[in-house]
This record gives sequence, C-alpha cells and structure tokens, in this order.
Amino acid sequence: MTTDFATSDTPIGPFTALVDADGAVLASGWTADAENLRQLIHPSLRPSELGKRDDLGAVTRAITAYHRGELTAIDAIEVRQQSGEFLMHAWEVLRKIPAGDPVTYTEYAAISGRPDATRAAANACARNAAALFVPCHRVLRIGGGLGGFRWGLPVKRWLLDHERGEAQLTIE
Repeated sequence: MTTDFATSDTPIGPFTALVDADGAVLASGWTADAENLRQLIHPSLRPSELGKRDDLGAVTRAITAYHRGELTAIDAIEVRQQSGEFLMHAWEVLRKIPAGDPVTYTEYAAISGRPDATRAAANACARNAAALFVPCHRVLRIGGGLGGFRWGLPVKRWLLDHERGEAQLTIE
C-alpha cells in the first residue's frame, strides 16, 4: 500500500501530512521527514511505501488556511487513526476542543469520560499521529504549563498564541 504525502511551508517550519487513498490524514506534523511520520501510524494502517506529491488538495488547503488564521479550516478534514477504544474516543474528543479555548489534562480526561485517568488522557495526546487535525496542542498542564508536545514547545506555544490571535510571524 502506498500513501501520498506533501510538505507545506508554514510560519513555524515545514508541515508534512500523509493521507490514505480516501484523502484521510494518517499522520501529520511540523517536519519534512515523511518517513518519521510513517512510523507513527498504527501498524494496521501503516503504508509500505510513500509517494511524494506537491499538493494534497483539501488537506493542503486546510493546512495553509489554518496557518493564515482560518482556525476552523482543519475541522472538516477526515482523520484515520487506530488504537484501543479509549484512545479512539479521546482523539475524537480532542477534535471538539475549540481553538483558543485550551483545557488541562485533568479536564480533558473528564470530558473524555474518564475523570480519574489523567495519565491516559496525556497518553492519548502523546500517541496522536495526526497533529493539528487532532489538536493535542490544546491540552495544558494545570496552571497553564505547556506540558509536552512531539513537535516542540515553541511550536505548541505558537499554535496556542495563533489561536488566540497573538502569534508572532515565526517561532524563535
């Protein structure tokens, strides 16, 4: 199975998305390394080969629009990830957290239906392969600390600032 990918320039660096034959995002993030992203995909969905494209249509348009300030442009893009029941549900919940209104890991656990499972909620963020489209950057530590982020804390800070309308043009 071959999966297509494309890399877009963004104010915070290259952003690559891998999509399946239906155009659903399998993995994405602020990197130009498509092979690294391929490894994040659950083995049952992981493609054996990657095909580079200049553009992924609606996915590329959504990436560009989001980084230009159309924060809901990513909402209609289909995502396909695979895992256990809780992670699948938790990723769906992440997609419902509004831009500019981050939640804590504790709040995220509660709205995911397992209020005592803060570590499981954090694990859902850590195992999310489809960054941006499943906006795990919208989850913070109690007190507003950034916590972790696969693509780096400067990227997470930029995204949160961008969603509040306060982002610098680039990260430093």
